[in-house]
Amino acid sequence: MSRRLIAHLDMDAFYASVELLRYPDLRGQPVVIGGRGSAPQPGADGRLRYARLGGYAGRGVVTTATYEARALGVHSAMGMMKAAALAPHAIMLPVDFDRYRHYSRLFKAAVAEIAPCIEDRGIDEIYIDLTDVAGAQDGREGDPLAGARELARTIQARVRAATGLSCSIGVTPNKLLSKLCSDLDKPGGIVVATHDDLPARIWPLPARRINGIGPKAAARLESLGIHTVGDLARADRQWLVEHFGASYGAWLNDAAHGRDERPVVTFSEPKSISRETTFERDLHPRLDRGILGEVFTRLCTRVAADLARKGYVGRTIGIKLRDDRFRTVTRDLTLDRPTADAAEIRRAAGACLKRVALDRRLRLLGVRVGSLCRLEDAAAVARARDAAGDPYTLPLFESE
Repeated sequence: MSRRLIAHLDMDAFYASVELLRYPDLRGQPVVIGGRGSAPQPGADGRLRYARLGGYAGRGVVTTATYEARALGVHSAMGMMKAAALAPHAIMLPVDFDRYRHYSRLFKAAVAEIAPCIEDRGIDEIYIDLTDVAGAQDGREGDPLAGARELARTIQARVRAATGLSCSIGVTPNKLLSKLCSDLDKPGGIVVATHDDLPARIWPLPARRINGIGPKAAARLESLGIHTVGDLARADRQWLVEHFGASYGAWLNDAAHGRDERPVVTFSEPKSISRETTFERDLHPRLDRGILGEVFTRLCTRVAADLARKGYVGRTIGIKLRDDRFRTVTRDLTLDRPTADAAEIRRAAGACLKRVALDRRLRLLGVRVGSLCRLEDAAAVARARDAAGDPYTLPLFESE
């Protein structure tokens, strides 16, 4: 009987690594990507001049950083000003999502040539079902997982050949363990493990390393004396249920023992598409009305473009605001018909905005379109209703 083999592939410091392909002279240096960083400019001698993090002033956050910058305490989602205090001499680069998406497509296509059963988990990580891939079940004396290990090396080499980038891979019987293992030997690591490896490789890890244990749950576990995955595994299942509820408590017990039967899902429809931005300075709803209006319209236009590119329309239009007290407010409304039209999204989002008391400066603004359906499905509904004598126009794109 074939053993279940699920891999988790995680690109190493993905955004930063893509930038190092463009600026190879920065290899080995602390580099931070994020905020409103300035693009490198050529100096009088023709050599590029890079902005330093110590000169940054603004509200942005770190998108990612090289391992050299991480060694200085800089990490993703950290405020750029805090990062500047920790690593003032680090190089600062702006984000370039179009470039990152290009390399994301390249590495996923390279993997698909070897193992086509892939679950896309974002721009820089995927799950791969290796169970039935040729050679994956091959073993040799003393190493029953030799085939899986060799296949992981082949995938890793193929990704590097296609992109010039490195990745780390965990291969285990399930998604939960594989995600943990892909992070154990970064960068460029391969960890192949079974349930027999739990006591040595997984149980010594902090409990918060399990995907699904967030900051609040981790703090609660700490307060109850649960510090490591091993502590969690030794806790009584019923005791966990009593403290965390029937569903989450049972899941904590299963996760600590490496139990996870989730399949690799090759496709799932998105629930919503959104765009948001955090301002460099807090903006006043009245005094900065012009700036806010331009940003608001631009977000709606970008969401519409995302919908068009991905082939979706949506009925629920929503907004997200965060004020200078870090209070987040959302509002939404549902249209009579789905749309991907920027102007209609703008009108609906504007109606949502009128339902908010704009009495504080704003630090974040976002627009979301939900209740999505495929464009072709919505068009079919429109044709059916039209044939039934129920006119149902479908405003899809501004050009129509």
